[in-house]
Amino acid sequence: MASSTLSEADRILRFGRSGGGPPPAAPSAAPQQSVSAESSALGGKDDRRGGALRWVAGAILLITAVFSGLGVWWTFQPAKFDVTENMREQIGEQSREVPGAVTVASAIGVADTLLRKPGGYLRNDVTPPGVFMDNMPAWEYGLLTELRDSVRAMRNDFSRSQTQSIENNDLKNADSHFNFDAEAWFLPAAEEQYRQGVVALRSYLDGLVSGNPRARFYARADNLRAYLMVVEKRLGSYGQRLSASVGDEELLAALGAQQPAAASASVDPAGSESGVSRTPWDEIDNVFFEARGYSWALLHMMKALAIDFAPVLQQKNAEVSMQQIIRDLEYASMRKWSPVVLNGHGFGVLANHSLVLASYMSRANAAVLDLRVLLERG
Repeated sequence: MASSTLSEADRILRFGRSGGGPPPAAPSAAPQQSVSAESSALGGKDDRRGGALRWVAGAILLITAVFSGLGVWWTFQPAKFDVTENMREQIGEQSREVPGAVTVASAIGVADTLLRKPGGYLRNDVTPPGVFMDNMPAWEYGLLTELRDSVRAMRNDFSRSQTQSIENNDLKNADSHFNFDAEAWFLPAAEEQYRQGVVALRSYLDGLVSGNPRARFYARADNLRAYLMVVEKRLGSYGQRLSASVGDEELLAALGAQQPAAASASVDPAGSESGVSRTPWDEIDNVFFEARGYSWALLHMMKALAIDFAPVLQQKNAEVSMQQIIRDLEYASMRKWSPVVLNGHGFGVLANHSLVLASYMSRANAAVLDLRVLLERG
């Protein structure tokens, strides 16, 4: 029995060495292949999902960078223009210069800047990046405030010989268009109304240059004095709003003492009674840029009025006061290098940009008052 067993073993060994006989059965690889397929499928889905997320994150970062860059670019204050060169561009080199042409052309130039600066008109934007911006829209509103005052003065004073005279239709239309809601964005948009206002001003300017008897500009002392009364109130208001950026109770009390008795009962957020409450921290930059926009527009109008009313200013010995106004407005509208509006206190490390601007506007306001007195009594 043992021999037969050995013989059988020898036979198996012999067949194994010679390669004969049936080969041993290989183990099945089906379970391993199914596991590998499932792992590959899951890995492919993860790769596709990760790639999609990377594309979305990259697109968001790119859009954010583009909007941020546009927002920074659009926040820069537009460059100032020469009022005389602007007038020549408006009426043509061959046209004769007439009284009032520089003032009307400057108003047109200010309005064109409002509509054609980088980014266009932003105050009524409902899409990014304009909807997220507040500094330039505030600057635009300050400019628009002065433009409205100038057009209203042309309509009521500069273009009329007396109170019973007929007003100019072009100026009436321009005044109506520029007083349209500044935040309207659809049917009609504010830009459309302001463009029509520019068209009306151009029509009035064409009438002045061509000698149309219905388009007149009277450069008289009383007309300029009426306009300066409005400017004086605007500058005083902006000066107080800028000074209210600090929490100085004595300063706020001094400002409040200048207010009517009915207004002196107001209470500021800190709880102290005064006529002027402290400006909230998130509105300080808005007030600053609005005052800057008003100063920028007023600077161009004052330069234009100094040319059109030159005989009147010389007769009243008021040229020095007009130059003082222009000089202070130049400082008020000069370039701001700081990327943010600082609101320091006292003689600390940080400056207070609002008080610096308030100082220049207060000096200009004092010069406006002197000029108005000279025009009345000089």
